[in-house]
Amino acid sequence: MPADIRLQLRDNTLILSDNGGRSLYFEHLFPGEDGYSRSESLWLVRGGVAKLDEGHRLAALWQALPEELRLSPHRYLATNSPQGPWWLLGWCERVPEADEVLPAPLPPYRVLTGLVDRFGRTQTFHREAAGEFSGEITGVTDGAGRHFRLVLTTQAQRAEEARQQAISGGTEPSAFPDTLPGYTEYGRDNGICLPCG
Repeated sequence: MPADIRLQLRDNTLILSDNGGRSLYFEHLFPGEDGYSRSESLWLVRGGVAKLDEGHRLAALWQALPEELRLSPHRYLATNSPQGPWWLLGWCERVPEADEVLPAPLPPYRVLTGLVDRFGRTQTFHREAAGEFSGEITGVTDGAGRHFRLVLTTQAQRAEEARQQAISGGTEPSAFPDTLPGYTEYGRDNGICLPCG
């Protein structure tokens, strides 16, 4: 499962990218249509229909989705198996500017907003709307309605904490960088993470 995926909506192309730097290209999809990547064994389906054709490999999995997800033509769903899960691609709420005309149009991209398993159980990801962690997943609601808050930190916060611990422990603070290199062997790292402990 990808840790995070994003879908760019272009005029005639859909580009599905993961946080590992891989991108898959699909043709534009009308509501209820799907695209398939043979190289990644991955389907991308656009919502907007109550049912897929009976003979479609994903028809049973599609029916497990909550109706509001199936019927929304603005949502896209991805899966790599007829047994699921579905990765839900939607948009995160954001704080509008003071002079912005409302309602604002939907953005030209979709981000990972949740998962649905083959039994219809959902996990909803909540992304920060504004501030230092804007766009980052900062909460998860499970299918039972329990909400879990994720407390993220920045590299600068962790560096300061390490320096303070060294000082309070009476040792010389070691070199702990406030920022990470712009690019690592695993891709871009903005230094935001969920701390341990």
